[in-house]
This record gives sequence, C-alpha cells and structure tokens, in this order.
Amino acid sequence: MRKTVKSMVDEATAAITTFSIEEARDLHGRDDVQFIDIRDVRELERDGVIPGAFHAPRGMLEFWVDPESPYHKPVFGQDKRFVLFCAAGWRSALATKTLQDMGLPKVAHIDGGFTAWKAAGAPVATKGPKAAANAGLPAGADKPAG
Repeated sequence: MRKTVKSMVDEATAAITTFSIEEARDLHGRDDVQFIDIRDVRELERDGVIPGAFHAPRGMLEFWVDPESPYHKPVFGQDKRFVLFCAAGWRSALATKTLQDMGLPKVAHIDGGFTAWKAAGAPVATKGPKAAANAGLPAGADKPAG
C-alpha cells in the first residue's frame, strides 16, 4: 500500500518526543541541549536562525550523525539532548524518527518548527549569505576547483 507524506509524518510523530514551543524555550541555552537546524541554507538566510543552533542540512544529517561515516561531525558524539527543527515540523519529525532508529538516545523535535518559534517571539538571529552557505563545509569547499 502506498504511503503518503502525511501518514509518514503521523507515524514518526507517534514514535518520537515532540516539544512544544514553551518546552523548547525552557531547554534553549542549556549546556546539556543542542538545537539542530535541518533547514536549507536559503531558509536560514531568508528567515533567520535560533541562536546557538547547529546547522545540519537534512540531506547530510544521517551521514553527520553516524560515527562510522567519513562525514561524522563531533557535535553528534556529545552526551546531549538533540532538539531538531525545520520550518514547520514535518521534516524534523521524519529526521528525529530516523536518528532515533539510528540509535541516537536523546533526540526530539519542536512542534511547529522555526515558524512557530519565531511567531511565539522566541530568540531569533540573522544569518548572512556567506556564513550560511559555508555552514558545515570543510575549509575551501566553497571555492571552485582549479
């Protein structure tokens, strides 16, 4: 039987921890919590960012989390609670379920995503195009070859 995106998000949401904006605000800035922004860099440039959030583009997330991957990022090896968010909460629900399936022990996402966070008046910062474009890339990776 064919699955829809909505059914996949509903299944993921039933199996993961979801924080309300109020709960997420209480966690923001704690040393034992790392917010993870999985939005595209263009969304960061256009809409802003949550201060202190680590940008992990959705397309690289599993590769950056897996300690056996050549692309592993040390941030994901820390003993912290990881709170994922996207724009509205659908991508982050699917990503949270995937990371949970990969064995990441303390992972959750924000209901309503960045849009709800910003609408609630929670802290938001701006992200410049150059900084956003180079987020998470090795030095020189943004330069043309040759």
